[in-house]
Amino acid sequence: MHNTKPPSAGNLFFIGRDSHGNWVVQDKDHLCGGLFVDRKQALKFALFENGHRPQAVVMVPGVFELDMNRSVPIPHHSGPDMASPRAQRAA
Repeated sequence: MHNTKPPSAGNLFFIGRDSHGNWVVQDKDHLCGGLFVDRKQALKFALFENGHRPQAVVMVPGVFELDMNRSVPIPHHSGPDMASPRAQRAA
């Protein structure tokens, strides 16, 4: 049996609506998120990304805009490891 975890497993995710009526999902570190047409798909994404932990999903009242600016300092590296798929995903 495989025990695979999504890349963001364990993160806290926020779900709300932006000023255009889209559903917004974003993790607490601003590294993962997206815009969705409906709440069901937004919740499905958040649960997949956090390892199916509903207690780690917070519904945000009011307007919630997607902000993918990093709030956590990212160390700068030079070398071939910056071309890795993980580095590209977070960029």
